Amino acid sequence: MELEAFKIQVGSLREQMLHLACQLTGDADDAEDVVQDVMLKLWYRRQELDNCRNLRAFVFTLVRNAGIDFLRTRHTYAASLPDALNITDGHSPDGNLERKDEMELMHRIICSLPSLQQTILRMKDIEGHETEEIAQITGCSPEAIRSNLSRARRRVRDIYFRVMQERRKTI
Repeated sequence: MELEAFKIQVGSLREQMLHLACQLTGDADDAEDVVQDVMLKLWYRRQELDNCRNLRAFVFTLVRNAGIDFLRTRHTYAASLPDALNITDGHSPDGNLERKDEMELMHRIICSLPSLQQTILRMKDIEGHETEEIAQITGCSPEAIRSNLSRARRRVRDIYFRVMQERRKTI
């Protein structure tokens, strides 16, 4: 595919790509980054695009996957972690230290989840997305979202309680 054909076929989808990426990331600037990454991937693979039966579906699959990858690597929870760790709201230094340790533990537990469960848990419980919205973003069915969310929450709870029991034994 040559430059002019690329501009016509792929460039015409750019606004729709931005719209999907914005739905996925929740931010116009992040959506622009996702779309630029996808456009670069498409440009480097432009020779293969001539053989693509449904270019539109291929492009939007790439945008969806890039958006999910972006959400996985964005560290939404980690970005707000320093703010959460600095909350003092009148508690003792010991209490603040305990809360800081618990926040760090929760962060480590969430990061240890399988990537899909981690993404779904963050999107639902931290970012506040609805199940149907998460299903659209990830391409999973709402039932699969609920199942993965349940497994993720159960795993976080089990690991958290196990670690806390181990800590109490050592005190």
